[in-house]
Amino acid sequence: MSLLTINNFSLQFTGSAEPVVKNISLALEKGDMTALVGESGSGKSVTALSVMQLHNKGSVTYPEGSIRLGEEELLGAPEEVLQQIRGKRISMVFQEPMTSLNPLHTIGRQVAEIIRQHNKMSEKDIHNRVLELFDKVGLSAFHNRLNAYPHQLSGGERQRVMIAMAIANDPDLLIADEPTTALDVNLETQIIDLLKTLQKDMNMSILLITHDLTLVRRVADHVAIMKDGEIVEYGDTVGIFKKPKHDYTKHLLSSTPSGSAVPLPPDPELVLSCENLKVHFPAKKNFFGKPIAFKKAVDNITLDVRRGETLGIVGESGSGKTTLGLALLRLVPSKGRIVFMGQKISRMNTRALRHLRKDVQFIFQDPFSSLNPRMTIGAIIGEGLRTHHPEMFVAGKGRSAVTQIMEEVGLSPDMINRYPHEFSGGQRQRISIARAMILRPDVVVLDEPTSALDVSLQVQIIDLLKTLQEKQQNSYLFISHDLKVIRAISHNIIVLKEGEIVERGATEDIFEKPEHPYTKMLMDAALIGQTD
Repeated sequence: MSLLTINNFSLQFTGSAEPVVKNISLALEKGDMTALVGESGSGKSVTALSVMQLHNKGSVTYPEGSIRLGEEELLGAPEEVLQQIRGKRISMVFQEPMTSLNPLHTIGRQVAEIIRQHNKMSEKDIHNRVLELFDKVGLSAFHNRLNAYPHQLSGGERQRVMIAMAIANDPDLLIADEPTTALDVNLETQIIDLLKTLQKDMNMSILLITHDLTLVRRVADHVAIMKDGEIVEYGDTVGIFKKPKHDYTKHLLSSTPSGSAVPLPPDPELVLSCENLKVHFPAKKNFFGKPIAFKKAVDNITLDVRRGETLGIVGESGSGKTTLGLALLRLVPSKGRIVFMGQKISRMNTRALRHLRKDVQFIFQDPFSSLNPRMTIGAIIGEGLRTHHPEMFVAGKGRSAVTQIMEEVGLSPDMINRYPHEFSGGQRQRISIARAMILRPDVVVLDEPTSALDVSLQVQIIDLLKTLQEKQQNSYLFISHDLKVIRAISHNIIVLKEGEIVERGATEDIFEKPEHPYTKMLMDAALIGQTD
């Protein structure tokens, strides 16, 4: 008998005319890892939440089907039964640990809580079990830091705490919903290796929700491909990757960022440069509040960016990538020389900088959190234009400029009065791009703009950025931990480690002949699972 059996399962949101999950069936055996793969909106996560019955009561209905854990039916099971199953027989690891962990409770208390919920143990035994779990997930160094809070940990450390909570009661099934999406390639490798080790040691089954096909190829035993709420192909991983049958599966397997950067214009002018740029944050203060130790987020960085160039910025979490981008745009305090379009801006005051803001733009990783939910997308896209060129709206040309850029980024002008929550992740990122590009900026800093998107959307966004760059001749500083994306869009690359540039050069030179051991490590981590 299978550990988890989903049979002819359908799910419909209350008030919706059609089911969002339609007659899906799959079986997960003991000790097996099955990957549920598909684009955003395909129904992966709602299916996973249904296994544990985590949807809000009244928000969904199940027109038909069954979800069984062994012989026990989960659909319609009493809440007291489900409470005994959640966290004990079935556990879940979510995509973003920072929003899943309680910011008001220490990590030790949060792991202990899940143990206490399902076991009658002394506080001493619970404490020892927490230490044992931290050892299992590679957090032995935290034996003396159980009183740390989530914000005091790195992304990889927070994800390990989430995994410790998930395995605390030796579950039969672990559901991992995009557990590595927000992590750099090295941390992704570490977390996946950890999950594989735990799966083997505990004989635990894993249902992996992901859009990362490289990851699936490396770790999954079986794959279920979802499209529009249906499983269109299901089978063993090796067979599906070697001989995919469904056109959608073939489309996913062929959808990977490729190509090279847009050709540079002849003799491009220098647009942005910095010399000996430093950003040091206070790490420790004395009794009087004076900093006596510093965290060197960015240390002695010198670089040049020319018209139409894309400079890829690569490094692990905490290497200083985002801080560097913010410092170059004078959004965080820094020391050193910054020159933009021939003007030294490192010493400019806020008032003097204001007129330059239209020429330097920032596109963030998560478009949903950077878009005002109370504004229509027409107002969002036109906000910068209204601030820097109000005369266009006085002359009645503002709306036409907004609709024009919407068309350029692949959004229908008919959508102009909709709100951000009415759009998919890919569409929201297009809105963010339109908001930045409507001002025809000289420099755009893009901070992980594709990391939260599925692979086919990544291809679309990269192609869109290349098209806009060729048309507007913008310069990009492209921050990413996805080396496939970096290779497809960048002319040159700098590799950051602990705030310093350890290697720089032309994109193909870096990929074909990396020299620094750290660069080689990043390349090796990125290439795992990409070859047969």
